[in-house]
Amino acid sequence: METALYLPVKAFLEAAGYVVKGEIGGCDLVGISETDPRVIVVCELKLSFNLELILQAVDRATVADEVWIAARISSTGRGREADKRYRQLCRRLGIGMLGVTDQGMVSVIVSSVSPMPRTNPKRRSRLVREHQRRQGDPALGGSTRVPIMTAYRQQALVCAWALLDGPLRPRDMRAAAPDAGKILLSNVYGWFERVSPGIYKLTETGRSAAEQNPAPVAQGN
Repeated sequence: METALYLPVKAFLEAAGYVVKGEIGGCDLVGISETDPRVIVVCELKLSFNLELILQAVDRATVADEVWIAARISSTGRGREADKRYRQLCRRLGIGMLGVTDQGMVSVIVSSVSPMPRTNPKRRSRLVREHQRRQGDPALGGSTRVPIMTAYRQQALVCAWALLDGPLRPRDMRAAAPDAGKILLSNVYGWFERVSPGIYKLTETGRSAAEQNPAPVAQGN
């Protein structure tokens, strides 16, 4: 699965000075530098290099300063990473290629050209905002068929954990979940029920979600 590539590529970009998180804004991996001005790096993961991977990278160019694609290096040595035409296409598009071995070693096949053209500032801003609001890095890049642990879902879980002990007001949870009022009112996941004006309790679905996702002892940024 693509998730097997995530940790090696994450470590590679962290060593280059980026704060890296997975599955943000539809991107497998997003890295943001702590420099001023900030630099945004996006990397898309696949088990093998193919045209679909390049098409994904072209789409990500609207939000990132650098775009990379990463895939396993073919054991036969005859994969697309060995195809001069494929490498040349990446160079012309300004897309970097990273090869990952079965042992988790990452190598640069084609360097990314920076900066990539930016044509969608709103989408770029949403990407940065979600990266900054998400606590820790709870989603492996390349994940499919599982709910993505977004910043919104994290805050909803904080509310659910608090309500395990009984009904509360949104203001009682606001220190840990700044958007508690909006989350409880909109009730996107069906976890909450208003029992009286301004007071909420958990539904059975909400209790199940809280119990299946136990609260961490401490959360990092």
